[in-house]
Amino acid sequence: MTESVRLAILGATGSIGRQALSLAAAFPERIKVMGLAAAVSVEPLAEAIKRYKPQVVSVLGDAEANKLVDLLKNQGLNRQSWPEILSGSDGAIKVANQSGAEIVLSAMVGRAGLPPTWAALKAGLRVALANKESLVLAGELIRPMVDQLIPVDSEHSAIFQALGGRLTGDGVRRIILTASGGPFLGYSEEKLKGVTREMALNHPKWAMGPKISCDSATLMNKGLEVIEAHHLFGVAYDQIEVLVHPQSVVHSMVEFVDGAMLAQMGPTDMRLSLAYSLCYNSRWPILGDMGSESPLGIRALELTDCPLTFAQPDRLVFRALALAEEVGRKGGAAPAIMSGANEEAVGGFLAGQIPFVRIIPVVEECLSRLAIEKVAVLEDVLEADLKARALAREVMNL
Repeated sequence: MTESVRLAILGATGSIGRQALSLAAAFPERIKVMGLAAAVSVEPLAEAIKRYKPQVVSVLGDAEANKLVDLLKNQGLNRQSWPEILSGSDGAIKVANQSGAEIVLSAMVGRAGLPPTWAALKAGLRVALANKESLVLAGELIRPMVDQLIPVDSEHSAIFQALGGRLTGDGVRRIILTASGGPFLGYSEEKLKGVTREMALNHPKWAMGPKISCDSATLMNKGLEVIEAHHLFGVAYDQIEVLVHPQSVVHSMVEFVDGAMLAQMGPTDMRLSLAYSLCYNSRWPILGDMGSESPLGIRALELTDCPLTFAQPDRLVFRALALAEEVGRKGGAAPAIMSGANEEAVGGFLAGQIPFVRIIPVVEECLSRLAIEKVAVLEDVLEADLKARALAREVMNL
């Protein structure tokens, strides 16, 4: 049982990283922040350094490192209390495997999170995995180290909890991943043509970063979660089902071979599954004791206010889901190609360079034009990702 943890956070200024720091603020006796890695958001990183006093931090490049130094000087912090300041991918890797942390929260967005996550796993550390792309891109390579992973995504955490904290499909007949349906539930193909950036980022249930919110709107996020579940729990794709559950109360379910079905339920707040990944296999008083308020301001689930409905997703309008399932079955470099092309296409949409309805066609064209090679080492995965990104930019004419 883990009562306190030494934590490094990859993606410290993103949505998941900020929520992890809110847990550290609420439970300072349980979480010691050892390392923080960010990209370009140096102002909130400087504030986090002042409050949590990590040993080592990393930013995107030299310009960000210099800006961070200036901010720390302006804060009046004693230079002896400064952390070691690093930059670039090597810096993030050092935060992961040399900060003195025992748990690494992998919360960087996209492919950038894979190298430091890989480094943490190779160092034998436990990884709280919120960067699903690590398993999507390199699941075949990471599978031998899967026992070091604790899932953070609410769906995979739900499955993990229903399985009693096991990463195994033994005794499982079916895994049911629930999906809110995103902001465009019930839309037709014609109606999707009018989607704007603001509409795509306005998720009805969850507070997430721009990339994940957009993936949720296309249902690509759910497709990535199917691949992630396949590698995490070692189950066949035919054993993974997706159901639309707009209330987002049941975070996922497991049906066992004897007919029993276990569902994990809770408020729609990522800090619950995040906390479980850090304290596993314990439970922290996130809601507070009976009669007291939650230290995080989270309201308990009121079952009398929770009607539950489930439906099949519209795979014709939102074809990203079926595409991801097909890609997962192909394996090899196919998931890396899909993920890299999707990340570029989403970036193009968010920048106003392509319409929403072009995202998935860009991914499909990249998959059709690039050879699906086998992957034997991490470099194979990274190379496939880079090729997909370059082709996606060409397809988008950027």
